[in-house]
Parts: sequence; structure tokens; C-alpha cells
Amino acid sequence: MPTNMSIDRDSYLSSDSVCGDDAPPPHLVERADDRPTFSGHGLSTQSVHGGEQRQKPEGSITQPIFTTSTYTFESTADLLRFVKGEDIREEYGRYGSPNEKSVEAKLAALENAEDAIVYSSGMAAIVGLFMTKLESGDEIVFFDQCYHRSREFCSKHLARYGVVTHQVPTGDFAAMEAAINDRTKMIVSESPTNPHLTCIDLEKFVAIGKANEVETLIDATLATPYNLRPIDFGVDYVWHSATKYLGGHNDLLAGSIAGRRELLDPVRKLRGVLGSVNSAHNLYLLERGMKTFELRMQRHNENGLRIAEFLEAHPRVERVYYPGLASHPTHAIAAAQMRGFGGLITFTVKGADWEATARVVDAAKIARIAPSLGGVETLIEQPLVMSYYHCTPEERVRFGIDDNMIRLSCGIENTEDLIADLKQALDA
Repeated sequence: MPTNMSIDRDSYLSSDSVCGDDAPPPHLVERADDRPTFSGHGLSTQSVHGGEQRQKPEGSITQPIFTTSTYTFESTADLLRFVKGEDIREEYGRYGSPNEKSVEAKLAALENAEDAIVYSSGMAAIVGLFMTKLESGDEIVFFDQCYHRSREFCSKHLARYGVVTHQVPTGDFAAMEAAINDRTKMIVSESPTNPHLTCIDLEKFVAIGKANEVETLIDATLATPYNLRPIDFGVDYVWHSATKYLGGHNDLLAGSIAGRRELLDPVRKLRGVLGSVNSAHNLYLLERGMKTFELRMQRHNENGLRIAEFLEAHPRVERVYYPGLASHPTHAIAAAQMRGFGGLITFTVKGADWEATARVVDAAKIARIAPSLGGVETLIEQPLVMSYYHCTPEERVRFGIDDNMIRLSCGIENTEDLIADLKQALDA
């Protein structure tokens, strides 16, 4: 933290230390929730009903969209019940909304977590968590296969506030433990990673965190709670870009952090200060998308595995990164802890330079050229051009981004159609 700033983080985040119109209301961290979780029911039942009030306003079967920034009180007595924490309700949109509360309860149910916080995007979620948990002099340890914006935020921006980030080879737990010291506050990984689809042994990951008394964070965006629930392994925080599989339709931005309520209380309070909340319409779309979550994931998993098997057998394909294949270095880990392997595949084109690889991408007729993943439409991209164009060749080598690499996000189209489309693109 810059020397001209003398704010004590813990004091600032405590409920009785902030005054004024912008202070989070006293009840904010006490989000008592009597909504049913439908624990013990199937995932689709949880996706449709989990976390929802059985009887909604005006008898609506879906959650109405609350397009309001502020909420009124009938009387001063009503207001006093609210500020004393006796009446759990909404006051101002930056601190929460009925749409947000409904989505968060459903996410927590899917993750088997006590609580979940929704943000305006996946990056807003991770920034909000780090800004709450870290201060000048703290350190975090990352596995090096990670989303490049996560890496950028930590190395360029957290560093400006005196937070040190160590990156160690993905899956090298000895290196991770060696990087931990008495200033380390958190260890971080994706599982599977993007774009190499490396899966992390979560039991080892959690064991290192507990042994060293540091918190653990897993980005499970690619796995989704259908295929993996890191909370069940003892992970402290599960991070999602809900823009991807949870929303599922390429029509919204959202992010989430799930975990124990006591850990998330200060995170929620800082979000109320920073204002990185989502819009009512986006939250409505996210909740609607989650209702078909299990059905979509079943098709994503099916398409991913069958197309990965097709690609591995194709003579123009040099290598396929997909944890459902026995050839993947972390297949055994994935098979032991995942229900399915998702719809994201990365592969390299044999003997191709970047231009020949681009011709394969351009030849696809069903798959659309675009970033992101997890939607119902199949998307294709060349990481060299899409996400790493401005990196130096040396940086791309360090990040494992080959010139002949293609990343494919399988949608929910018919498998045979997608395979035929890829075949004609590779054979062109």
C-alpha cells in the first residue's frame, strides 16, 4: 500500500468502523437465508429450485426483475428495524437486490457452499477477493498455467500495492510449498487450467494450504460445479467466471466467489463499497441459464469427449489437450475427482505455422471465431492471435502458447455435425 495511505484494512472492513451515507448497512454480513437448498436432490432439481423462494412476489413462477436502485421504507419504525438488523431486506442496489440474493443462493446450493457472492464479471470477483484479503507485504503463490488477465492483475497491479506474486510450475507441489513463507496469505490455481486443461490434485493442494495455514482458491470455471466441487475437498474459495458455463448462452457477464460465510462476509462488505455489482437483467439471465445447467453440461461433456477422441485420431492433429483422454498428463487426477471433463479442447495442427493454423480456424463453418467459452454455440480461436498477439515470442513460449495451437469450446450442437465440420476444416 502506498506510504501516503494509512487506512487499516481490518478496521476499515469491520462493520462498526465505517460511517456515512456510503457505509454498508449493519445487517449486510448477516445474510440469514431460509431459502431451501434442496440438498440431497439431483443437480437439475437444485438448478431449477435451489435457493429460490417457493412463493415469489405476485405469485410469479420466475424471479421478477427488480429494476430499482433504491428500496423504500413504510415508516421510521421500519427503517429502525432494518438498521438494527432485525429485518433482513434490501436498502440500496449497491449492497444487494432480490435478483442477486436469489442467484447467490442458487450458486451456493450448486457449489455445496455456505454462501456465494455475485459480481459484475469474473475478473471483478477475483479483484474483489484479493483486495479484501491482501495488503502491502502479503504474498500469494500461483500455479503458472492461468488466465492471462489473472496473471496481469497480480503481477502489474497488486504489485503496485506491495503484494508479491510467485508463480511456480503447474502441479509442482514441492515448488509451491517452497515458495510459501510467513508472509504468504493464499495459494491459487485453476483446475482444469486454461488452455492446457491441466487438473490439480485438490487433496494435495488443500493439504499444503492447511499445513502452512494459508487460504486456498480454485478457479473452477472450466470444470463447473457439475463436474467438480472444490468445496467438498476443503478448498476455501471457489471462483467462477459465470459468464461461461453457468450463464451458458454467451449473453451476459458475471462472476462469483463461493465459500464459507465467515470468510465471505468481509468480501461482500467491500463489494458494497466498490460497487462491482451486476444488473438486474444480467442476474435474471444468469438465473434462467442455471435452470438448464445440468442438461447443458451433459451435452458439453459428451461433445467434448467425442470430439477430443476424433481429433486425437486425425492425421493432421499433432496433440490434443483434454483431461478425458488417457494421453493427457493429468488424466488420472481428472478421472479420480471429476464427474466429466467439460467442453473445452485445445489441440495443435501437425507441421503447421501460424498461417496454416489460421486457415483451419477460418475453414470452420459451424464454430464461430470468438473468445470466451461455455456457451451453447461452439467457438473456435487461435490463442496466438486472439489472446497472446501482443506477447513476445519468448513470453508465448513461457506460457506454453504454440503458433499451431487451436482452442475449441464445444457447444451443445449435435456431435456428428461438429465432427463433420472439424473434419472438413482440417482436410481443406
